[in-house]
Amino acid sequence: MKKNGVLNKEISQVIAAMGHTDLLVICDAGLPVPAGVRYIDVSVSPGVPDFASTVRAVCADLCVEKWLVAAETEAVSPAVYRGLVEILGDKPVEQVSHDQLKILSQKAVAVIRTGECTPYANVILVGGVSF
Repeated sequence: MKKNGVLNKEISQVIAAMGHTDLLVICDAGLPVPAGVRYIDVSVSPGVPDFASTVRAVCADLCVEKWLVAAETEAVSPAVYRGLVEILGDKPVEQVSHDQLKILSQKAVAVIRTGECTPYANVILVGGVSF
C-alpha cells in the first residue's frame, strides 16, 4: 500500500501520467463533466471530501506550473479563492469566465469531482515540470 501522497488509485495514476501543460480539473459536486473526459468521482456526501483538502492533496503530489479559476470565484466564493491562493499562492493564476473554464475542462486529462457544495469551487491545474 502507498504510504504517502494521494492514496486514491485513479488520481495517483493520473498524476503519474501527466505531462507538461496537461490540464487536471478539481471541481465541486455541480460542475458538468464533458463527455469523453476521464471522470473520477470521490464524492461521498455533501462536503465530503471538501474541495480544499482535495486540492491540497493533489498539489502535494503534482508539479503545477499555473492554475486557472473562474473570474467569478473571488466575488461569489471568496473563501474558496483565498484557499486556492493559500495552496497555490506562488504559482501564476489565470482568471477566465466560468463558461470558459467549462470549455477548457473538455481538454483535461481528468476531472476529479469532490463533495464540495460551494459555488465556483473549481480549479484547473496546469502540469509543470520538476526540472
